[in-house]
Amino acid sequence: MKGWRSARAPLIWVALALAIGVPVALAATSEQLAWRGPVYILAGFTGIIALGLVLVQPLLIGGYLPGLSAYRGRRAHHWIGGALVVAVVIHVAGLWITSPPDMIDALTYASPTPFSPFGVTAMWAIFIVALLALLRRRLGLRLRTWRVIHIPLAIVIVAGSVVHCLLIEGTMEAISKAALCALILLAAAKVMADLWRRRALRGESVAREQAKAD
Repeated sequence: MKGWRSARAPLIWVALALAIGVPVALAATSEQLAWRGPVYILAGFTGIIALGLVLVQPLLIGGYLPGLSAYRGRRAHHWIGGALVVAVVIHVAGLWITSPPDMIDALTYASPTPFSPFGVTAMWAIFIVALLALLRRRLGLRLRTWRVIHIPLAIVIVAGSVVHCLLIEGTMEAISKAALCALILLAAAKVMADLWRRRALRGESVAREQAKAD
């Protein structure tokens, strides 16, 4: 039991690295890359990295990554959020450079490709969360209000990113892509369930204290 506990932390980090690294590595072996220019390839791989960061975010905020205190987990969550914004901007900018008409159609929800609206919606949700996080203190958003805003947007980000990725038939290998998307959904669902459970426990505790006071 003690040996498992000591090995558990590095195994979790290795599993996370494989979950993100394997899809990236397999995408790098795709035959489709031979027909793509460097800007398009950069845009595609930053999209894959952004998807990996979407997996990291709930793991951080849920405290599931060993070796990180609650404070460090929250700080890392903020920094990874910033990195996610940068990755999305590079992804969109690269696609814009390679094909402006296609990106205009995508951003205006006029694209015939089924995956575009999901990716664009997730993009706007990411930008809104990042902007509100930067302005949270100036806007005076309390933690409860922030969660009411952030959680639905996080669901949009997760769902939009996963559907966007699964519908694209590109350089990503099918099995590793599906596995990464499944892990993202599981991590997000786990965080939501834990948050709901904690709120329920706090509500029960408050109710007991009020009953004692009465």
